[in-house]
Amino acid sequence: MLLKQDFYFHSIAANRPLHIRVPDWGEPPYPVMYFFDGHNLFRDQDATYGKSWGLEEYMARWDKPMIIVGIECGHMGDERLSEYLPYQSNYGWLRGHKALGEATMEGLIYELKPYIDSAFPTIPFRECTGIGGSSMGGLMAAFALVRYNRYISKAACLSPALGSVSGMLWHEMNAADISPDTRAYFSWGTQEGYGKIENPWEEDKKSWLYKSCRTTANKIIAHSGAAKLYCQIGGRHCEADWERQLEIFMPFLWQE
Repeated sequence: MLLKQDFYFHSIAANRPLHIRVPDWGEPPYPVMYFFDGHNLFRDQDATYGKSWGLEEYMARWDKPMIIVGIECGHMGDERLSEYLPYQSNYGWLRGHKALGEATMEGLIYELKPYIDSAFPTIPFRECTGIGGSSMGGLMAAFALVRYNRYISKAACLSPALGSVSGMLWHEMNAADISPDTRAYFSWGTQEGYGKIENPWEEDKKSWLYKSCRTTANKIIAHSGAAKLYCQIGGRHCEADWERQLEIFMPFLWQE
């Protein structure tokens, strides 16, 4: 069952639509996974570019029932960029944009999560709570896993825009209290911004996409957590290629 409803976030003083999928099978209560860019998850007609992740079909055939909560970003101007920017940055195209990522996460953790846990049959503990996103949403998923690790135990970071604020994220990771049961997935595609690559694993070692994912994964591992890196051959920066990763990152994050 897919539900759509509005939710007002006091942390950013804005209303944002939610896309909530509740399983119609299995024994409740259920674990919960939150996703950024919720409009792009389930149905093509809701997606920004007319193609979703196909998450509704995937969850219908996967053998692990869980509640999925997709949260839309703001769609006016640069709202998405600001809401998914966790640190103030003077880096290139981020210069001058207000960083509202921390406020976005405060709203998710302290406003939305308590609502979801009260309104739906959830397992509220961190071990049964995950988060995911792509691009800037992937950056936010990584930030959420680090800053709010006492609430979130697993994160899917697809094509994450880590390079934009990686230094600040890594500095925070060095001092963070990250639980050993933390699991994180990082991916990138060989066609994301730097042309055809004949030997992806070797050539990608020269790219900021590989380096930022590798370094972030290493820091998770340094805290005794588990991290998976995935290089998608021919992968582009789009929902169609992120959909192909569902069967990779979902089992990895939620394995028993």
